[in-house]
Amino acid sequence: MKSIFWIAKREMGSFLYSPIFYVVTTVFLVLYSFLFFAILSDFSQASLQAAPQAAALQKAGYSINANEMVIVPSLGNMSVILLFIIPLITMRSFAEERKNKTFALLLSSPVHLGEIVAGKFLACFAIAAFMILLSSYSIIMITMLGEPEWGPIFSGYLGVLLMTGCYIAMGVFASSLTDNQIVAAVIGFGLAFLMWLMALPAQNADTGIGTILEYLSLGSHLEPFLKGIVDSSDLTYYLSFMAFVLFITYRVLDSRRWR
Repeated sequence: MKSIFWIAKREMGSFLYSPIFYVVTTVFLVLYSFLFFAILSDFSQASLQAAPQAAALQKAGYSINANEMVIVPSLGNMSVILLFIIPLITMRSFAEERKNKTFALLLSSPVHLGEIVAGKFLACFAIAAFMILLSSYSIIMITMLGEPEWGPIFSGYLGVLLMTGCYIAMGVFASSLTDNQIVAAVIGFGLAFLMWLMALPAQNADTGIGTILEYLSLGSHLEPFLKGIVDSSDLTYYLSFMAFVLFITYRVLDSRRWR
């Protein structure tokens, strides 16, 4: 376990000294903030327009809900932005090691290959989690404007973190396939995009195939979290997905070690 944290600390230190960390973080926050303030502006206008009829609307069972109108779409947008951002974080995981001929040295150390994979995954996850944490300023702003429900907020962020973990696992896997960081980023994005869109063809597929495709889609498992529902089946899916992809990464690297 100590080896995993040592690898993670080493990777995080290397990444924090790289300009790409600051570029990626800035791009993420700019894109998220632009979309968030656009949604918040629409919400404010809707609230002002509904204010004169507030009593009648409440009696009719309709209300201006910050969770549904601001938080849910904002977290949904964040998951899409991370789809593009995460491959830029993970692309250097193994590709850079192989290009610089340092991966063989890492393998010769007493650290197990599985611990190396886990450590690099943990480092990327910590960096992504920090970026997501920076976006929480938007929640503070919403609480200043109203009284949102905290349950869906926490579950929504949990869902985004789990989906991000899946993006990272695929990105680390992509980085294990090549020594070119750009190629690794493209492959990582392609895999994540494919798994994210899996639910779309499910709508036109046969019932059995459609159910399978929808279950495999990363996005379909995020929706319950955004609604405040933490289902064990969705948790199991995300955790199993990460474990499976990281295991495949381990097998790929292990096979290359003996070539």
